[in-house]
Amino acid sequence: MEILNEIKFIMPSLSVNEGAARAVVSSFLIQADPTVEELSDIRTAVSEAVTNAVVHGYRHKKGNIELTVRLLPDRVIYIKVRDKGCGIANVEQAMEPLFTTAPEEERSGLGFSVMQSFMDRLTVRSAPEKGTTVTMRKRLSAHGD
Repeated sequence: MEILNEIKFIMPSLSVNEGAARAVVSSFLIQADPTVEELSDIRTAVSEAVTNAVVHGYRHKKGNIELTVRLLPDRVIYIKVRDKGCGIANVEQAMEPLFTTAPEEERSGLGFSVMQSFMDRLTVRSAPEKGTTVTMRKRLSAHGD
């Protein structure tokens, strides 16, 4: 996979850093000249992935969240959000709409569904006590589309 440009950002698992992650992604993607809608979609997907890491991955402890953003050929954006938290025992179940491990926190269980709706591809890899890695891809429209 040829990488035209890449940024890596490591942040503590604090909910306030959801905004920092959105800002980092936005600043980096300006070079690709996305539409306002594309940028909004990507920011929302990143926010959901980081929120999942904070709320579910590191539920009652602190840890780091790694964010990697790559610009690939053909205007493809690659994003990876990784935590080393509690992990997910059943990824397929966790990706079902409305499933949540935190019902007492009034979570809707739609994070993965939101990510899927805004990105072209979503992959979730996880193992209990080893953490979770969410990778997403989106091809930006060609200029003038």
